[in-house]
Amino acid sequence: MRPYSQNPLQNMTPVVKNLLIINVIFFIAEAMLPKMGVQMGWLAAYYPSSPLFRPWQIVTYMFMHADLSHLFSNMLGLLFIGPIIEQTFGTKRFLNYYFITGIGALLFNYIVKAVQAYQLTGHFFPGPESFNPETQEQFLSFLEIIRGSTVGASGAIFGLTAAILILYPNMELIVFPVPMPVKVKYAVSLYILYELYSTIRPQQGDMIAHLVHLGGALVGYILIKIWNIKTPNNFY
Repeated sequence: MRPYSQNPLQNMTPVVKNLLIINVIFFIAEAMLPKMGVQMGWLAAYYPSSPLFRPWQIVTYMFMHADLSHLFSNMLGLLFIGPIIEQTFGTKRFLNYYFITGIGALLFNYIVKAVQAYQLTGHFFPGPESFNPETQEQFLSFLEIIRGSTVGASGAIFGLTAAILILYPNMELIVFPVPMPVKVKYAVSLYILYELYSTIRPQQGDMIAHLVHLGGALVGYILIKIWNIKTPNNFY
């Protein structure tokens, strides 16, 4: 493995570079194409029983972002963590890992939604005709399952954070806004605990898919154990 520089642009690896370019292209298209009458909402991920669901969404949702800050935070994580993991895994395995954790994160979210749907309707994949809500709260919960969409690379990015936590727990990183280096094992562990808390105790108006984040980290952990990936001895 080549020495790792403090300048992330000097560490750019092939897959990370192409993923950054593709995500930016998608974001520009999201901004420009609707003005030309072309809608891109069908690239976001919907629950399988939703009339808006399409099979390709389990992949395309990873390249869609809600706004510039959403894109920026995900691409920042990819830029800083991605090259370390790509150098460790190799190009082909890194690409597989990225997509498997991203898709696995969404499937994890689907499983949780299926349980919620069953609790509401008695069906794992209900249609609008199979539910007669008794309260407005039940109706809104059902509507969120059927009509709510998921976008962003966060599931795959959390897969990368799981990888760096497992393989390089004592590496020091600058974590904004903390003005000093923090070890990965502390920064990532706190972040995952925050996501877990936000899942258990969601705040009103919070539109972040915390379950997708946790799902990406979980799938990443499982993959690293299955592939038996170890920290290389020549990492600087």
